[in-house]
Amino acid sequence: MKINQFLDATYLKTATQASITEEENQQKVVDLINEAILYNYKLVMIRSKYISLAKKMFLESKADFLIGTVIDFPEGNSSTEIKLKEAQKAIDLGADELDFVVNYTAFKEGKIAMIKEQVLKATKLCIENNKVAKWIIEVAALTREEIIVISQLIKEVVLENFDEAAVKKVFVKSSTGFFKTQDNTPNGATFETMKLISENAKPLQIKAAGGVRDYGTALKMISIGVDRIGTSSSKEICTKEKIHKTGY
Repeated sequence: MKINQFLDATYLKTATQASITEEENQQKVVDLINEAILYNYKLVMIRSKYISLAKKMFLESKADFLIGTVIDFPEGNSSTEIKLKEAQKAIDLGADELDFVVNYTAFKEGKIAMIKEQVLKATKLCIENNKVAKWIIEVAALTREEIIVISQLIKEVVLENFDEAAVKKVFVKSSTGFFKTQDNTPNGATFETMKLISENAKPLQIKAAGGVRDYGTALKMISIGVDRIGTSSSKEICTKEKIHKTGY
């Protein structure tokens, strides 16, 4: 197994969130891209403002990684129209994969028709532009039953409206990693939540994000059906794989 090909190496903090300058924040993105070139990750997940920078570095290095960005991040409470406009801009900039935050608050309020419209229209936009769409359901904000229902809902919308080739370009993703829990419970992917998503979203692909920081956890995630892992610890995971295989 080449675990680097499961990894979406991620840096999504704004300068304000990181408590650093814009220049320092951009340097973190540059460092991540250079790391991706070195370790040949599947994808770098960055804010859309850095897509052009990543494309430039991608071309100069002749590297073979994808560029992903987030849409309506991290709250997910914008209208479908705003989501679509943001997504189109990211597509025009050159993003390969778009991770949308589902309006999970509306879902919890029972606004199912809104969620179906959102998933259908945004997925359609991605498929028509030969892009991958990932749907972040924010598991820490949902009950066990809600995780099951929303995973099935996304699956049903995709299976009912797209062909087999398109289905392979759609993911259900666990988390933003930015959700604040009240009792310090995990705010990202857990084995329990990923099993639920796997059982209820397949044949869509699934992505574990938030809290996957070591090689052992990454391996276990893959063993339970995870197709992609979003993590800010990609280097550590790849380094541990090398040690595991070679002994040094």
